[in-house]
Amino acid sequence: MSHVKVLGLTLAVVLALSCSAVGKDRSYVSGNHFVTLGGEKCGFVKSIEGGAITAEVINEPAGQNSFVKKHIGQPKYEEFTLQVGFSMNKALYNWIQQAWSMNYKRMDGSIVALDYQLNPVSERQFYQALITETTIPAVDASSKEPAYIAVRFAPTHTRAVKPSGSKADYGQYGKAEQKLWLPSSFKLEIPGLDCTKVSKIDSFTVKQTAVTDDIGEARDYMKEPGKLEFPNLKITLAEASAQAWFAWHEDFVIQGNNDETREKSGTLSFLSPNRQDVLAQIKFYNMGIFRIQAEKAEANADPIKRVQAELYVERMEFLLGPAAVASGSTETSTSGTTSPPPTTPAPKLTPPPSAPKTLKRAG
Repeated sequence: MSHVKVLGLTLAVVLALSCSAVGKDRSYVSGNHFVTLGGEKCGFVKSIEGGAITAEVINEPAGQNSFVKKHIGQPKYEEFTLQVGFSMNKALYNWIQQAWSMNYKRMDGSIVALDYQLNPVSERQFYQALITETTIPAVDASSKEPAYIAVRFAPTHTRAVKPSGSKADYGQYGKAEQKLWLPSSFKLEIPGLDCTKVSKIDSFTVKQTAVTDDIGEARDYMKEPGKLEFPNLKITLAEASAQAWFAWHEDFVIQGNNDETREKSGTLSFLSPNRQDVLAQIKFYNMGIFRIQAEKAEANADPIKRVQAELYVERMEFLLGPAAVASGSTETSTSGTTSPPPTTPAPKLTPPPSAPKTLKRAG
């Protein structure tokens, strides 16, 4: 009988140790990603993509060997793409605003993956990053689902490090009031045009190229800002309110009166669900119309007759919160919206290891 008890006790110990080992290395669900930027904790993102480190495979000419000799070249760091709402720290929106103003700022930061209990499980740090694309989602009066801004940025280099902080450092952000934005909550204003019946503005992307400066001996090459490109706008509105739009098109396109004095400025406001608070604004400068056309119409159908107008824009400006209705400041709105909760400063980024120097081959 004692032999059975000893065997049972031994089996229990073995099972306990096995479960402990399995629990230590078990998989986890990583549905939460937290971003820090410039030493500040910015908050959770809707999604994250990219950031891989790759190297080009180089084939050497075959010699006496029958097989092609291969080796890899310099490491390349792929771009990150984040989807964010209006509940992030102002540091992120300031970065967007500066990029659109050609006031380029390289930023260091990190992306922390957390499990479902908000415990940090992995962290990727990025250095000297430049924004390359900012995609504004379509605004649509008939949409019922939340929408998010997509921010794409190119780091000079990245590093995977042991995650810092604890659940207490990130849990408080999950309790903050989210500034939910629906694509139906918007307002377009263009002086001289009736915008009250605008039902949709297509998504558009502001692009900033990042050129690699691959001259020198450094293993990780610096990225330099290139050309900044602002896209055209496609606006859908009811034909019943489009008389002024057709008149502008007649004068600007057909009559040829399209100098700078005939261009217009405008403002697109993103509103909170109560449609009273301004979450953010995009200001348009030097707008010109180049196309307006009625949408396809079907016989025996009862849709509202609409037209689509296309406008070019020379410059855009991104403003957040009261900066959209006041001058200069980019503080978050205090009228009905909640700023991210105060917290301790973000942990300092781990200095990247000194990279070995590589001399470029002649020829």
